[in-house]
Amino acid sequence: MDIGEYPMAAVTSFRSFTVNCNLGAFFRMKRNRLPCMNEVLQSSPAVKQPKLGCCPSLSQTHMCAALLDWGNLPHHVVLRVFQYLPLIDRARASSVCRRWNEVFHIPDLWRKFEFELNQSATSYFNSTHPDLIQQIIKKHAAHLQYVSFKSHFVSALTVLFVNSKSLSSIKIEDMPVDDPSLSILVANNSDTLRRLKMSSCPHVSSDGILCVADHCQGLRELALNYYMLSDELLLALSNETHANLEHLRIDVVSENPGQIEFHSVKRQSWDALTKHSPGVNVVMYFFLYEEEMETFFKEEPPVTHLYFGRSVSKEILGRLGLNCPRLIELVVCANGLQVIDNELICIAEHCKNLTALGLSECEVSCSAFIEFVRLCRRKLTHLSIMEEVLIPDDVYSLDEIHTEVSKYLGRIWFPDVMPLW
Repeated sequence: MDIGEYPMAAVTSFRSFTVNCNLGAFFRMKRNRLPCMNEVLQSSPAVKQPKLGCCPSLSQTHMCAALLDWGNLPHHVVLRVFQYLPLIDRARASSVCRRWNEVFHIPDLWRKFEFELNQSATSYFNSTHPDLIQQIIKKHAAHLQYVSFKSHFVSALTVLFVNSKSLSSIKIEDMPVDDPSLSILVANNSDTLRRLKMSSCPHVSSDGILCVADHCQGLRELALNYYMLSDELLLALSNETHANLEHLRIDVVSENPGQIEFHSVKRQSWDALTKHSPGVNVVMYFFLYEEEMETFFKEEPPVTHLYFGRSVSKEILGRLGLNCPRLIELVVCANGLQVIDNELICIAEHCKNLTALGLSECEVSCSAFIEFVRLCRRKLTHLSIMEEVLIPDDVYSLDEIHTEVSKYLGRIWFPDVMPLW
């Protein structure tokens, strides 16, 4: 699922920061190599200093010079460094020497890239200048396979779609991309496209996504807004010529303020999808208010992962147990002040595949929660419950609950505690 990716982002950012800091030293050394070399020779404990009145041997001088000549680094080492650099720093580094410029044009460097244009073009650490994006895309579009766009620079995206022939993964966020742009993408990359992730793209319709589904037979992952979802799209993805879909992520967000009614998807369409792709993960993120959710879960969508970002009513939670038998993971951020004991036990009884539960700003009695855990037992591999959620009753107190839950899980468990700071 479009599912879990945060720790590595922090590592990558730290590495990029470290490399950026070192680049300044690289550039200064190239401009004034000899004085820098003398300073390093004098200060480095790893290099043995010659005695006064004696000249260092020719081999020793040559070795030190080679070690300090960054231009002689192997291609694969420079390539590895370049992969951590933002686009603007890659371009700057390519002008340091001929060898670095050669690395800058190695196709392997341009398999995956993220284009960021949200900030001002004068802030090189937060954005990429449009002209530079245009130049890079025109030269390396044929090599790009994994691309992430987050900007309003549609012309750059169009250039990419026109020139690329081997794109396998596209992520587009907050862009006014439209159906004709997707048609260009499909025309050039229908044989290679495996992943398409789109969010906040108001000019893309269900017909545009249907065009992708009709022509990209190898599509394995698709992420889109609910308003793009249709019966026709699900049936197209269920066609026998298509590869089995592995992940379908749907973000349910109001198109207009105050929107209450949402279109529904027929159960027959969902059944066709799960028959063709029985192992598909259907992931749904809800960012709606209680009164906006009346349309959902009246039938049996094959949802496997559910995340409620806002308050969800007892009625909707009750429907989950009856109509979501494939549910694997459930996260409820808020429910108000209504106790959801019966709803939680119903989910445990009917959702036999449930392995993960997260609750926050809800109310569950300690007895009902222990009964829920007893029904699920050790298949619950992830259980994140805020301490404030659990309400002591006549049978169990908060001091006792972790012992009972740990017994059924077969491992030590404690509720999560809100930090004090």
